[in-house]
Amino acid sequence: MLKIKSLNKQLERSFKKNWWRPALSNYKGETMNYAMLAERIGIIHTHYSRFGVKPGDKVAICGRNQANWGVAFLSAMTYGAVPVPLLHDFNPANIVDLLNHAEAKAFFVDEAIWDKLDHSKLPASLIGTLNLANFRVLDSVIPDLAAERSKIISEFHTKYASGMRPEDLDYYKDSPDELALINYTSGTSGFSKGVMIPYRALIANIEFAANEAEPQMDYTSDMVAMLPSAHMYGLMFEFLFEMCIGAHTHFLTKTPSPKVIMTAFQEIHPATIISVPLIIEKVYKNQIKPMVRRFRFFFDIPLIGRVLMRSVRKRVKNAFGGSFEEVILGGAAVNPEVERFFHKMGFPFTVGYGMTECAPIITYAHWNRCKVGSSGKAVAGCRIRIDSKDPEKIPGEIQVKGPNVFLGYYRNEEATAAAFTEDGWFRTGDMGVIRKGYLYLKGRLKCMILSANGQNIYPEELEAVINSVQYVVESLVVEEKGGLTAIIFPDYVSAAIDGIEAEELEGKLQSLLPEINEQLPNYAHIRKIELLKEDFERTPKRSIKRYLYLKNE
Repeated sequence: MLKIKSLNKQLERSFKKNWWRPALSNYKGETMNYAMLAERIGIIHTHYSRFGVKPGDKVAICGRNQANWGVAFLSAMTYGAVPVPLLHDFNPANIVDLLNHAEAKAFFVDEAIWDKLDHSKLPASLIGTLNLANFRVLDSVIPDLAAERSKIISEFHTKYASGMRPEDLDYYKDSPDELALINYTSGTSGFSKGVMIPYRALIANIEFAANEAEPQMDYTSDMVAMLPSAHMYGLMFEFLFEMCIGAHTHFLTKTPSPKVIMTAFQEIHPATIISVPLIIEKVYKNQIKPMVRRFRFFFDIPLIGRVLMRSVRKRVKNAFGGSFEEVILGGAAVNPEVERFFHKMGFPFTVGYGMTECAPIITYAHWNRCKVGSSGKAVAGCRIRIDSKDPEKIPGEIQVKGPNVFLGYYRNEEATAAAFTEDGWFRTGDMGVIRKGYLYLKGRLKCMILSANGQNIYPEELEAVINSVQYVVESLVVEEKGGLTAIIFPDYVSAAIDGIEAEELEGKLQSLLPEINEQLPNYAHIRKIELLKEDFERTPKRSIKRYLYLKNE
């Protein structure tokens, strides 16, 4: 049972205990052990001290997943500074605005991103900017910083002539309610807010991972980091938790395609897989569903069907590396058809629920205790309630209280006040019901549509039906004056492989509208279908930027 009083001291203990074990790797590239990681952190700490960075100062990081991203993040946190991870998908003007809003003192960035920024608008607070790939100076207000850095590095190596030793580590001791990091959201609403995460929230999530979700993981475990590390989900469960227990994180470094991800799984054999639903949905649509269609007759025969299901389960599990305890999905809703099939197959996966504001976990259940359609139960120390007259039957807003809840939004008192109820519960903005302790999500409060006859329509439920149609990549249901419109991005690639041209595919999808409506309640019928030639604009979690497609605003 892991109990943490200070997160940085836990990192210190982990580094000391696992000194010569591998810590961070770039997939198909460099691997550094905990000794090397500690040395790089120590060199950066020396720079912070020399150039006036103090505990509480903001250190921004913007770049693709890589081992040095981890070094930069840990160098700030273990010094007592406040890391500010920025998603590399943000547009250049947005990055500059956030650097100013965060009042960043130091900046680690990919050179390709740096070249696109308007340097004349960088914050006056910024002392220096370093290339994330090699920590070389890109810009500084300090004259001859490169020469000064050479002296500092030389002095560091002189001080530790025989190399750093575990006993040399003495990291900043944090307190529970102290600000640990600022994480700028990038959701479907389009407005970035700086979520202030305290150390207690990080500790609550790490203890949850160690004691509930991933108790089988230890210093021998490997993790594949494919989610953006600047996003709270990937940051917590693919990186920070692993560093606290001495595990080994492999960064995929480039934007991971499903093919690259699956290859990495088979080579690295991760102990747990943290993912968004898109991965298993693609496996289901592209590999499993066509096979089930082809051999449907045999799947319907009880004995033969069970044998076939076991065979499919084994093949899919091996495709994910074969050594994992479970696949934990979060960040978006899972297509109900996919979820039902994977449960029927006995595949070890579960669906959790969380938000950046809770660092991120709120609910979870182990795969052999989870319920189809639910997102699990409230994790230890966290309480949830539904703002509804009948929380079991009538959806209401999900509200949260516990050590995992954030402090507020950085420099945004109005948004902070709006985020909490009068009695101190965090308002998630999500709708749901609770049955026998299990949370069932219904959609976003802001997305809910009120029909002409007063019925609540949750677009996500309609979209799940449409997304199950063959040759649909994803859909979005929006409200127009005349009724509901389904915007669909067709799977032109798969259709072409099957010999269906684009025009024929579009006609086929349009003709399916009556069939789709048969599966929907009368008050939620789709009036028309619009087809996109290119994919939806998406967040780094691969969620659709819904606000870009709303037609009634």
